[in-house]
Amino acid sequence: MAASAPAPHTTDFPVEGRCSYYVEKKKRFCRMVVAAGKRFCGEHAGAAEEENARKRILCPLDPKHTVYEDQLSKHLKKCNSREKPKPDFFIQDINAGLKDETEIPEQLVPISSLSEEHLENLIKKLQKASEGLNSTLKDQIMSHPALHDALNDPKNGDSATKHLKQQVDGKHRKKNSVFERLQIDIQHLCLNKIPLLSKEKLPVVGIGKHLCGVATDLALRCLVETYAASCEERNEEPLAKRIKNDKTGKEINTVAKKGNEKNVPEKWSPVAGIVIALCCHHRCDWRHYVGKEYFRALGLGAVEFHYFQRMSSWATCGMRKTSLEASSLSTKRKDEQNDDSEEHDDGGCRITDESSGSAPGFLTVEEKKKIGHLCKLLIDQGRVEYLQQKGFSPALQYYTDPLVSLENVLLTALPNHSSSPETTA
Repeated sequence: MAASAPAPHTTDFPVEGRCSYYVEKKKRFCRMVVAAGKRFCGEHAGAAEEENARKRILCPLDPKHTVYEDQLSKHLKKCNSREKPKPDFFIQDINAGLKDETEIPEQLVPISSLSEEHLENLIKKLQKASEGLNSTLKDQIMSHPALHDALNDPKNGDSATKHLKQQVDGKHRKKNSVFERLQIDIQHLCLNKIPLLSKEKLPVVGIGKHLCGVATDLALRCLVETYAASCEERNEEPLAKRIKNDKTGKEINTVAKKGNEKNVPEKWSPVAGIVIALCCHHRCDWRHYVGKEYFRALGLGAVEFHYFQRMSSWATCGMRKTSLEASSLSTKRKDEQNDDSEEHDDGGCRITDESSGSAPGFLTVEEKKKIGHLCKLLIDQGRVEYLQQKGFSPALQYYTDPLVSLENVLLTALPNHSSSPETTA
């Protein structure tokens, strides 16, 4: 690390109590708090004359920060990047799917580098594979009564109303409900190892709001393979069911007694339902994708999947606004402080040119948009086929208006032999 900071190109002075190191890249002083009597923070302590005798080195656990060399041993014991004990429900790559490296070419060129002929062939394959698919989904736009007062408040403008619609999850929780947050990658999550689920043996409903790309496939495999399959192998039945007392209106748990057929469903499913808001198909991954068999049946493979998931971004981000429009939109958003737009929307889409590839010039805006939607539909159809093979009745539908979110497709699934709502927990 440099012994001294470059001379500031500004008349500003460091804030009192903050680091005096000038960060050339950011054109400002460091804003870290300093210890009493010090001019520099720990990260830039090497710039202080009194600290020159002590050497700072990169942390071996995370090179994004530094540490005093003579305190390395102490730091490694408390560094936030150190490996922490894994919980029982962590099983490495349990939901990752089989890895077949021979299917995936080592290097695939960006879409912008493809020849016009190559791209046209890919589009023809896409159109042929999509024949017979219903591209007009059913509208299932619903609203909960708990939101009516807020949504109909005349004080709320368009931006506030859109924000409310996007942020409704988790706002209205039932009293006495138990919530537990698990900080773990879905790729390694084993649901039947979670104490609450293994103890109560209650049916699970999987709900996901914008599980970006590959996360949707990991979640589906986590539910219908890892959890459902393991419960069926052990032939487990629910220990208790939740029934409603008509007199009190309260929910109570009663243990299913022998001979009481009304308390236990004839066919109990470990996964009672799945509801996932789909998005970011450009973030899908062939290794983890659950619809491989569907693609192979259509004569498609890893290469086609790679380019289809790239082109899927054309549905929402392929219609790039001009720099003038983009600048105007950016300024407008800064003014609208109450509009916390979804990052999955058109203007807020965070897809880089490297990931999506520049769209070819011989396609019109509408053609690119249509191709993008076909790519999304084909990838989602693979998920539908997967769920059907696993004993579910899946469906795709629109759950909100595209003005609220361009990523407005919902994947739902119920077990084929699901019991009525009155007999499930």
